[in-house]
Amino acid sequence: MIFPDAMLGMLGGGQLGRMFTLAAHSMGYRVAVLDPDRLSPAGAIADVHLRAAYQDRDALQQLADSCVAVTTEFENVPADSLRWLSAHCTVRPTGDSVAVAQDRIREKRFLAQNGFDVAPYATIESIEDTADVDPALLPGILKRARFGYDGKGQARVSTLDQLRAAFIALGSEPCVLEKQVALACEVSVVAARGADGSTKSFPVAENQHHDGILDMSIVPARVSSALAQQAASCAQAIAIKLGYCGVLAVEFFVTTDGTLLVNEIAPRPHNSGHYTIDACATSQFEQQVRSLCGLPLGDTRLLSPVVMVNLLGDVWQRGQPAWEAVFSCPEAKLHLYGKHEARVGRKMGHYTVLGADPDDALVKALAVRRKLCPDFQLQVA
Repeated sequence: MIFPDAMLGMLGGGQLGRMFTLAAHSMGYRVAVLDPDRLSPAGAIADVHLRAAYQDRDALQQLADSCVAVTTEFENVPADSLRWLSAHCTVRPTGDSVAVAQDRIREKRFLAQNGFDVAPYATIESIEDTADVDPALLPGILKRARFGYDGKGQARVSTLDQLRAAFIALGSEPCVLEKQVALACEVSVVAARGADGSTKSFPVAENQHHDGILDMSIVPARVSSALAQQAASCAQAIAIKLGYCGVLAVEFFVTTDGTLLVNEIAPRPHNSGHYTIDACATSQFEQQVRSLCGLPLGDTRLLSPVVMVNLLGDVWQRGQPAWEAVFSCPEAKLHLYGKHEARVGRKMGHYTVLGADPDDALVKALAVRRKLCPDFQLQVA
C-alpha cells in the first residue's frame, strides 16, 4: 500500500484531475500533474505542475522519478505514455486497458466478444465500407472511433447517402455506425476495481442530455431495482474482463422494452459520478486515490438522494451568474472548476441538490436553475 505524503502523478489537468487532487490532498498525499496548459484547473492546485506534452519523454521521466504511482483523468492520453511509465512506477489503470476504451471500434469488439449487450453496429473504416452497410442499421448514429466526446464527432444518418456524406464530413476516419434504439432512458454506473481484485459500484445514475452534453444526473435512477442491480453487476464484470484497476464509468441505454445495452466505457471518474462528492460515503475521486494506492476500496453507500446539474459556459454569457440562486437553497452545493474562460458548451462547474427522494431533489434542482439560468430550461421527464 502507498500511504500519505507520497507523491501521486496525474496525466491530465482538467476538472477531473482537479477533483482528484483535492481528494488526494485531503487524504495527505501530494500530487504532480502533467498537462501542457499553463492554466489547467488541476495544475493550479497541484504540488507540481509539469507543463509539457503527454508524450514528452523528459516530463514523463520527471513524473516517474518523483511519483510512486500515476493515473490519468481522461481516456485520450496516449496509451504508450502509460505503458512507458509502467516500467518505472505503479500505473493504474494500465495503458492496455485505456487503449480499449479510447477507440470505439476496439471497445465495441471487446464488449461483444465478452458477451456484453450493445446496440447493433458496424465498423466503417473506409468510404467503400459504407456501401456494404446493412440497411437495418438505419437510422443510426455515426461516431468517430477516436477523440469524440460530449456529442462531438457524431452525426445522425437515415440513408446510405447521408452515411457517406457524414463519413466524409467526419474526416473519412474510422467510425462506428450504431443503430438508433428506442430509448426509455440512459443510465450510468461508476465502478471501481482495487489492486486486490475487489470491485464496488456506486448507485446508478439516471442521465439527461442536452445537445449531446450531460445536463443532469438523478440518483438513485428511477428504474427498477432489478435493472439497477443488472447495470451495477455489468459494470463490475467489465472491469474484471478488462483487467482494470481504478475507477471507470459505464454508460448504458435502457430501451423501451427494458433491455440494458452498454453504450460506452470511460476509464476514469465520470461527470455523472460527481454527485458522489456530496451524497456518498466515499467520493469517486477518493475511490480513485484508494485504488491507485492499493488501499481497500471505500464504502459506496448513498447517504441521500441527489441531483447533479452541469454548469456550462453558456451561464456566463450575460456576465457573472447569479450565485445567490444556488446559495439560497440550503440543500445545494456549488462546485466550480477554476477555468479561466467561459465558452459556450464548456463545462465550468456543477451543483448538486440533496432531497428526501429523487423527485424532491429534482424539483429543488430545477428551481435553482430557473433562477440561475432562466434562458435555458430543459424539459425533464
